[in-house]
Amino acid sequence: MTRIRYLSLAGALVAGTAQAYDLPVVNLGLTSFLDGGLPAGNGWYLQQYFQNYSSHRLTDQHGDKLGLPKTKLDYQVSVTQLSYVSDLRLGNGNLGLNMLLPVVTRMKVDDGLNNAALKDQGGVGDLLIGPFIQFDPVMGANGPRFVQRVEFQINVPTGEYDRDKDINPGNHAWSLDPYWAATYWFTPKWTVSVRAHYLYNFKNDKPSYAFGDVSDIQAGQALHANFATEYAVTPQLRLGINGYWLKQITDTQVDGHDVSGRREKVWAIGPGAMYSFSKNDHLVANAYFEQDAENRPEGSRVQVRYIHHF
Repeated sequence: MTRIRYLSLAGALVAGTAQAYDLPVVNLGLTSFLDGGLPAGNGWYLQQYFQNYSSHRLTDQHGDKLGLPKTKLDYQVSVTQLSYVSDLRLGNGNLGLNMLLPVVTRMKVDDGLNNAALKDQGGVGDLLIGPFIQFDPVMGANGPRFVQRVEFQINVPTGEYDRDKDINPGNHAWSLDPYWAATYWFTPKWTVSVRAHYLYNFKNDKPSYAFGDVSDIQAGQALHANFATEYAVTPQLRLGINGYWLKQITDTQVDGHDVSGRREKVWAIGPGAMYSFSKNDHLVANAYFEQDAENRPEGSRVQVRYIHHF
C-alpha cells in the first residue's frame, strides 16, 4: 500500500488548473480585493490571470514531507475569464454569467527518481461556468458600504486527462462549487472582502492508475475561502493583505467506500496591490505563502490579474 499511496498523492493544485491529490481545481487566491462587486456596472468583462506556483514540499496526512528523494513542483498557469452582467433583474440584483478556462503553460516536477514516481501532463484544464446574481450595493453618505454576489459555479470535465498521469489539467469529474462573495467598506478608503465556497464532487469513472483495479473514485467535500483587506493610499493605488483557506470535510470514496487519511487542508497569506488605470481597467498583483498543508503541496504562488470592462 505504501507504493500506491505515494503514487496517488502526486499532484498540484493550480488555482485554476491541475488536479490536486484528490480534490479538483478550486479558487485559492484567484480573487482578492473588492471581490463582492464588479468595478464598472453591467456589461462584458474580460479578466486574464497569470500565476506561478513553486513547491519543494509535497505533504502526507500528518503534514510531513513525502518519502521521496525530492518533491519539487513548479508550474505556470494562464486563466481566461469572461463575465457578463445583464440588465435582467431578480429581486434587487442583476443576473450574470461567468466562464473560466485555465491552461497549464509550463509544468516541471522532480521526484529525484527521474520522475519514475511522479508523472505529469500539462494542457487545457476544465471549463468553469457559473450563473450569478450581483446584488445592488448598500449605499452610505460617502459612497458604498456593502456589496455582495452569489454564484452557482459548475466545474465541467472538459480538460485534458490521462489516468496514467499523476498530475492532470482536467479532473474527469463534475463538481459543484457555489460561493458567496462580499465586500464591506469600513471607510471610503478601507475595505474587507471574503469569498466562501462549498465544494461537492461527483465520481470519476476513470480513476488514476495509482488506485489499482477500481471502478471509480469520488473526492470528498470541502470548504474553501479567500479573504482580503486593502487601503486606498491614492485614488488609483490600493495596498493590502490577501489569503486563502481550504479544508476537506469528508473522506474520499473509492468504489463507494470511505478512505481515511486523505483529507486535504492548507492556508496562505501574503501582500497584494491593485492599480486602477480607469473605472474600466485594473491590475491586481497577489503573493501567497502556504502554511500547515496536509495531503497536498505546500509552497508559494504569485499571480497577476488584469480586469477590463468593455
